[in-house]
Amino acid sequence: MGKVVVSEFMSLDGVVEDPGGGEGTEFGGWTFRFPTPDGQQFKFEELRAADVQLLGRVTYEGFAAAWPGMKETTGEFGVKMNEMPKVVVSTTLTEPTWENTTVVADDVPGAVAELKSRYEGDVLVAGSPTLVATLREHDLVDEYRLMVHPVVLGRGRRLFADGVAPGDLSLVESRAVGPDVLLLTYRPAGR
Repeated sequence: MGKVVVSEFMSLDGVVEDPGGGEGTEFGGWTFRFPTPDGQQFKFEELRAADVQLLGRVTYEGFAAAWPGMKETTGEFGVKMNEMPKVVVSTTLTEPTWENTTVVADDVPGAVAELKSRYEGDVLVAGSPTLVATLREHDLVDEYRLMVHPVVLGRGRRLFADGVAPGDLSLVESRAVGPDVLLLTYRPAGR
């Protein structure tokens, strides 16, 4: 049985998106300002351990716009990103354009349970803070992998936003993956 793994780039204040709107803005590309030599290897190993990606619509659209054009230039990582099954949770997207993508419009808990039973490897969730909130609400996250960057952004979508039900996590691993970037791996307490 597979497990649901949430993998996020995060600022010190918990932001998991670029609140400035992209390159050339006050916040643009904040995650790329900090080198992560070991982090790149970790992300490759993480992707190899996954059998399927589970994405929210916004993250899916960003990936679908970028990754098909990078298949040839990013080696094995790009091939895996493009060829592996992808499931996007959306009530508005009806015709996905990225290869091997299916859409789930309702019963997210049921769809995730089916993915966990169908695949032996990880069900990898990148970005997708709205989807992560739904998964957390239904106690469907088996592991959080947080790559914490040394920046305070002050605004933007947070992984654990106000109103999120409290819950305890157990630290499984912590290590530096760059000169200033930490990888923190947590599981829900008791698992």
